[in-house]
Amino acid sequence: MTDTAAHGGHFIVFEGIDGAGTTTQAGLLKAWLESRGQKVLDTCQPSNGPFGAMVRNALKRRIVVPTAGDGPDADVDPRVVALLFAADRLDHLDAVIRPALAKGWWVISDRYVDSSLAYQSIYADLSWVQAINTYAPRPDRVFYIDVSPAVAMNRILARRATRDHFETQQRLEQVHAGYQAIYTDAPTELVRLDGTRGVDELAAEIAACLEGSIG
Repeated sequence: MTDTAAHGGHFIVFEGIDGAGTTTQAGLLKAWLESRGQKVLDTCQPSNGPFGAMVRNALKRRIVVPTAGDGPDADVDPRVVALLFAADRLDHLDAVIRPALAKGWWVISDRYVDSSLAYQSIYADLSWVQAINTYAPRPDRVFYIDVSPAVAMNRILARRATRDHFETQQRLEQVHAGYQAIYTDAPTELVRLDGTRGVDELAAEIAACLEGSIG
């Protein structure tokens, strides 16, 4: 059991490339748990805290680096973004996740450490990204929703008016490869899911995995 769950709570994480359906399944799991009388906190990373706001603004190019002369402003260095993600994660753990777990609640997070490993390792050495996330403990269960980059891109184009830095075919392919690499030696808490299955069918499979943990 992770140190986050030491007080009786359950820490559940959803992972997958953009368009995989992590947000949808996190919401459905919250509703299912609450229907069974459980206290649930749903959250996400980047968080809605101060460091998370900086990450979101950097990804949407609302924060840029001024350049000399008349050239266009540059994106924030990806290594800086990786550090912001790690800082947000630790702040989020202390301010939101651990207090809820200490009360015995279920905490459902849309993304966590593995997202940083898959996304930020495109631009920085994987071992360095792992090192800056050393103090973030593993969750109790990780549901990895696996879809192909082509399927994910079609979903994004159909449903979203705006896209962030990672929502391109090329970057989705890179991130998908990143997930496959870090899950080669699957951690014990990992559950792989076929993201091409129907939404309700997938939700039922997730619920079945957790049924025995409801007390």
